[in-house]
Amino acid sequence: MSAYQNDIKAVAALKEKFGSSWGAINPESVARMRAQNRFKTGLDIAKYTAAIMRKDMAEYDADSSVYTQSLGCWHGFIGQQKLISIKKHLKTTNKRYLYLSGWMVAALRSDFGPLPDQSMHEKTAVSGLIEELYTFLRQADARELDLLFSALDDARNAGDKAKAAAIQEQIDNFETHVVPIIADIDAGFGNPEATYLLAKKMIEAGACCIQIENQVSDEKQCGHQDGKVTVPHADFLAKINAVRYAFLELGVDDGVIVARTDSLGAGLTKQIAVTNEPGDLGDQYNAFLDCEEISAAELGNGDVVIKREGKLLRPKRLPSNLFQFRKGTGEARCVLDSITSLQNGADLLWIETEKPHVGQIAAMMNEVRKVIPNAKLVYNNSPSFNWTLNFRQQVFDAFVAEGKDVSAYDRAKLMSVEYDNSELAQIADEKIRTFQRDGSAQAGIFHHLITLPTYHTAALSTDNLAKGYFAEEGMLAYVKGVQRQEIRQGIACVKHQNMAGSDIGDNHKEYFAGEAALKAGGKDNTMNQFH
Repeated sequence: MSAYQNDIKAVAALKEKFGSSWGAINPESVARMRAQNRFKTGLDIAKYTAAIMRKDMAEYDADSSVYTQSLGCWHGFIGQQKLISIKKHLKTTNKRYLYLSGWMVAALRSDFGPLPDQSMHEKTAVSGLIEELYTFLRQADARELDLLFSALDDARNAGDKAKAAAIQEQIDNFETHVVPIIADIDAGFGNPEATYLLAKKMIEAGACCIQIENQVSDEKQCGHQDGKVTVPHADFLAKINAVRYAFLELGVDDGVIVARTDSLGAGLTKQIAVTNEPGDLGDQYNAFLDCEEISAAELGNGDVVIKREGKLLRPKRLPSNLFQFRKGTGEARCVLDSITSLQNGADLLWIETEKPHVGQIAAMMNEVRKVIPNAKLVYNNSPSFNWTLNFRQQVFDAFVAEGKDVSAYDRAKLMSVEYDNSELAQIADEKIRTFQRDGSAQAGIFHHLITLPTYHTAALSTDNLAKGYFAEEGMLAYVKGVQRQEIRQGIACVKHQNMAGSDIGDNHKEYFAGEAALKAGGKDNTMNQFH
């Protein structure tokens, strides 16, 4: 018996227990409301979605072709429409997540207004967005089930038992829009206690997966900008532990932690690591510092020195009081960061790169996997990359290596539209199309995400509408470019009153007041024009 039928039976028993005072309560109406409110708290969601991620990680270990994907969403409505579209077009949400980008929280959700990605926004904006996203996803469940309930009533009223049975089966096997969110906690917004407190808020809002990076919290920069400063491993591991303690305290025992390293693009550190003996983790971190060997007589006022292998070394210190790493050590530092994080509580890795290149990612992951064979990566398919130019240049370089004639191409200008129909551009586009599949097969990428795609789609679609509406096209710009497409493509929110819950409210009114209910969805509702 389905959960729906069990709820009808359970409420019928309650109704009998409490007698005539419950005479107006319809057990099936209660069962419908319970189905529309499957997740009572954010912790319910976190536990449910953590189990999904763990299952998906195990399936990827067995078969690298079953990787997962997400798009970053900066508003609950955007996340909701994404999941509605996935269910409509792909029939299942399996292996599809949401990503919550700290960049978009800073740029779009701060009370200060648009901010750079430097952990300047309010901490609670992060957990607030998680809660908002899940509120909208739960409402998507309620709306879709409400449509099924109405269709079931219509089939019953028409005496169509076969149709009623088919709809009932859809209700009994309903797939929720609630999926895992990988949530960005930046560099932890302070010391480990601050990280723990914010992680708790995020988990209580529904996050089953928290991504944290190894930058200095008060110097944090966007991963694709200059000036990044990393911390010694011990500092970062304390924050990983803080997040794990938050998961365990709240009973989300299989919560997922993504450890991100920005070392590839970070040439600076704020601290020299503590080291107790040669070859320990602090010593390995310090080994990457840009140093010069000096004698005791060469020590200057205020110099900082370290002793390694019997030598006195003076690290290069900048006027900012930051210390500099040796050039060309970024990949080795990423590998050490990754291995260390996985050995100390992290579940997944994130290596922030400067370009989308499967070979580069695979080279680092192969080194990690020599130590941890099932190491898996969350990879940022970043909008900060110029994908067209990067891949056209990769193909150009491959042509040169193969001895092909490239005289028709200017490598520096390959973004130009004049190359769009060329052989080189077509090969590059195919490599972009298969990048996620290739990266998952060759470089251990379990999860592919785009951090801020919906930031760009909102800007692009608004530009297209404004360009026509405020010029000669007028209302036709909206009708032709938006509404007509919504109707023909079956976009759910074309019936925006329904999307906002009007029909759900009408059905609730009928549950509560019966025939006396004053409903909005009658024959004069203009939503009836959309068919």
